[in-house]
Amino acid sequence: MALYHFHVTQIKRSRGHSAVASAAYRAGEKLHSERYGEYSDYTRKGGVIFSEILLSPQAPREYEDRETLWNAVEKAEKRPDAQLAYSFDFAFQNEFTLEENIDLARRFMEENFLSRGMTVDYAIHEPDREPGGIPNPHIHVMAPIRPINSDGTWGNKQKKIPVLDENGKRVWDEKYKRWRFTAVPTTDWGSPETLEEWRKNWCDLCNAKFEEKGLDVRIDWRSYERQGVDLLAQVHEGPAVRAMEKKGVRTNKGDYNRWVKATNAVLKSLREKIAGLLTWIKGAEEKLSEPEQPSLIEILMDYMEMQNTGAKNFSSYGRKKANLTTLKDVAEAVAYLQENDITTLGQLEEKLNGLREHVDGLGASMKEKAARRKILKEALGQVPVYKENLPIFREMGNRKYKFKSAKDKYKADHESELKLFYRARRILKEAGMPPEFSEETVEAWRKELAALQTDYDAEYTELKPLRDEQQKMSHIQYCVNRVIQQNDPSQQKQKTKSVDR
Repeated sequence: MALYHFHVTQIKRSRGHSAVASAAYRAGEKLHSERYGEYSDYTRKGGVIFSEILLSPQAPREYEDRETLWNAVEKAEKRPDAQLAYSFDFAFQNEFTLEENIDLARRFMEENFLSRGMTVDYAIHEPDREPGGIPNPHIHVMAPIRPINSDGTWGNKQKKIPVLDENGKRVWDEKYKRWRFTAVPTTDWGSPETLEEWRKNWCDLCNAKFEEKGLDVRIDWRSYERQGVDLLAQVHEGPAVRAMEKKGVRTNKGDYNRWVKATNAVLKSLREKIAGLLTWIKGAEEKLSEPEQPSLIEILMDYMEMQNTGAKNFSSYGRKKANLTTLKDVAEAVAYLQENDITTLGQLEEKLNGLREHVDGLGASMKEKAARRKILKEALGQVPVYKENLPIFREMGNRKYKFKSAKDKYKADHESELKLFYRARRILKEAGMPPEFSEETVEAWRKELAALQTDYDAEYTELKPLRDEQQKMSHIQYCVNRVIQQNDPSQQKQKTKSVDR
C-alpha cells in the first residue's frame, strides 16, 4: 500500500490573516494585501518547485495574476469571519517521477475542479530531507469558495429557500418578525459526498498509473474500518511533530505510531500465515488420504529419515550439523503435537482456528484500547486550552454584550481564542466530560490512560507466544510437504528427467 493523504480545510478570514497571505506562503512569493495594507513575503521559503493558476472558463483573465485573484476574493467578502477558500493538500507518489505526478495532478484538477467551475491556485512542494529520509513531494491547492458567474462577477455562496408548512404555505417567525428560510449552498463543492468523490477519483487516477507502470502498489481513500481491514489506526502527526522526530526528538505521537506499526506488522503477519496454513491443510488432506492418512508424528519421523538419508552425501561435519539441526526442529514439532494432543491434519486445523480466534480477539481488544487511548490523549491535551480560554468565553455573557452588535464585535476581537475554546470543549465532551468541567474527571482519565497502557502492553506480549506457535505449525507444514513430494510419483519422474538432462 503506497502513501495516501488527501486533506481538505477552509481558509477563514481572521485578525491578521488573509487569503493573500495564504497564497503567498504556498507559492513562496511576496504579495500585497489591499485589505490589510501589508506585504506577505515568503520568497525565502524553500521547497516550492512549481506554482500555477488554472482559471475556470468564466473567470476574468486578470485572475491569472495571484495577487489580483486573492485581493478580489478578499474584496468580495464583507463579513469579518468570512470563509474565503478551500484548501486541498494531497501527497504525490514516490513511485512516480515528478513529471508524472504533476501531469496526474493537473488532470485531476481539470476533471474535478475546473469542470465544476472552480478556479484553482496550486503549488508543488518538495521539502529538503535528511540523507536516507523518505521523500515527501506534495501539492497545495487553493480554490475560492464563492463561485464566479458567467459574466465574470462573483456569485452567491448560498441561496435562501422559504420554509413551508404542511399546506405548502410560508412560515412566519414571530420572534424575529420575518419569514423563515433555509440557507442552501449554491454549489456542491463543500459537500461530504463531493469530497468523497474527489478522494476516490484521486486514488483511481494513481492506481491506474500504478497498473500502467506494472507496479504491484495501490492506494485506498477509505479508513481501515471501511476497508474491512482489522488493523489499528495511526494518529496524524502533523508538520511540527514530524520536524521534531526528524531532529531525533521523540514525541508521544511518534512513539504511539511506532507502537501501532509494530503491532499491525505482527497481527498482519500472523493472520496471513494462519490463513495460508488453513488453505494448505485442505490440499494436504487430499494428498494424504489414500490409502490411509498417517498421523502427523509418523510423517515427521518419515521426514527425519529422509534428512538422515540425504545427509549421507555431506562431509562428516556437515552430516553431524544437519542431523542435530533436524533432530532439534523435529523434536520441538513432535513435542508440540503431543502437548496439544494433535495427531491428524483435522485436529491441527481445529488448533489453527483456535489460534486465529485468539489473534483476532487480541487484535480487536487492542484496537478498542488504542481508539480510547487516542480520545483520552487528545482530551487531556485540550484541558489547559479549555482552562486558558474559559474566562474569555464567560466574559461574552456579560450584560454589556447583550446587544448583537456588541457581542459580534467581541466575537470578532476574540475569534481565535473562542475558536480554540469551542474545539477544546467539543473534544472534552466527546471524551465524557460532564456539562460542568470536573477535575475529578481529568484525574480519572489519567488513571484510565495508565491502565490502558498497561493492558495493551500485556496484550502485545501475548502475541509473541502465538507467533512462536504459528512458527511451529509452519515447520510442521514444511516437513509434511517434503514427505508428500518425496512420495509423489510425479515428483519422482520430474527429478529423474532433471538427472537425465
